[in-house]
Amino acid sequence: MMSEPVYKRILLKISGEALAGPKKVGINDDTVKEICAQIKRVADLGVEVGVVVGGGNFWRGRSSEKMDRVTADHMGMLATLMNALAISDALEQEGAVTRVMSAVEIRQMAEPYIRKRAVRHLEKKRIVIFACGTGNPFFSTDTGAALRATEIEADIFCKATMVDGVYDKDPHKYSDAVKYKTITHDEVLAKNLKVMDATAAALCRDNQTKIMVFSMEEPANIVRVVLGEDIGTIVG
Repeated sequence: MMSEPVYKRILLKISGEALAGPKKVGINDDTVKEICAQIKRVADLGVEVGVVVGGGNFWRGRSSEKMDRVTADHMGMLATLMNALAISDALEQEGAVTRVMSAVEIRQMAEPYIRKRAVRHLEKKRIVIFACGTGNPFFSTDTGAALRATEIEADIFCKATMVDGVYDKDPHKYSDAVKYKTITHDEVLAKNLKVMDATAAALCRDNQTKIMVFSMEEPANIVRVVLGEDIGTIVG
């Protein structure tokens, strides 16, 4: 096992549900603390860390088909900001220095996202948490994460999920699902594999952004990925 990080700068995407713990809704303090302790370990290795978090533990899509899609997406953006603030607080309790940057201007709570400022924070070894996705409706937080990974020139886009990699079909439903060790962006799109939405996958493909898909069931996997352990699926 390597003891030195193989990446200088990463973008970590965490689902909102990962923060909810056993109840699957809201924020579980112990779960957030456990995840943030691992993110701090990565930062302590000298790795520059950007984080994007989803909002599914508070809000997912439209609760009613009658709700306007743009309004629903704006509510989802606010959910990601709540999670970003929670992660920032937990990281700072671990002794990290953080900045929350929002794609939607909410100056009293977060800095507005400016690419060069974000990169400067990373260079100063501050952990940057990116909130509110792309700032636009109709785009997922996966697309927001792919965009930020590309913009900050991350060495790898680390997508933490509830499965341990990319499979040819849902391993929770099919016992004969086959896991890929490596796969190309084109194959992900052509086979319609549900790693992330197509917009995010195409953005990574077009900008040659490498993706690591791994399981968040064990938060220490965040460190293992950075140390180069073979625990997930590389898309590239």
